[in-house]
Amino acid sequence: MVVAGALTLWMGWVWLDPVASLLIAAVILVGTGRLFKQSLHLLFDGVPDSIDPQAVHDCLAHQPGVSQVNDLHIWAMSTQRIALTAHLVMPEGPADDAFLEEVTKQLHRQFAITQVTLQSAKSASFPMAMADRNQQRQVTGPEGEVR
Repeated sequence: MVVAGALTLWMGWVWLDPVASLLIAAVILVGTGRLFKQSLHLLFDGVPDSIDPQAVHDCLAHQPGVSQVNDLHIWAMSTQRIALTAHLVMPEGPADDAFLEEVTKQLHRQFAITQVTLQSAKSASFPMAMADRNQQRQVTGPEGEVR
């Protein structure tokens, strides 16, 4: 801008200042386009581009004792923190602290996931039954009347 201002004064090129301003504005827009896209993705809780959801699912599914992975959700909490929640079906019994700690460490090492919340149950129908009951409570009142 200083050079454009100097040339305008020295050579009388009054058109140079607005052209330089438009060029600088274009550079700013192009440079912030990627940041804007990332911000929208973060705002809408999208899976971060650096994470392959199928790979995370496979990692969880191949853990000892896990027969099924349901309700897997991965989202960015910030530019540096990624969260995960999932329901693990473990027919032999629920996960103990050592299992949860190892899986959390593995998810952090492999995928940089920093916040992990896992629910385990012997049956896949457990969370679905709870969801059905919660849905029913939202639709009907305490006396069974429809709201």
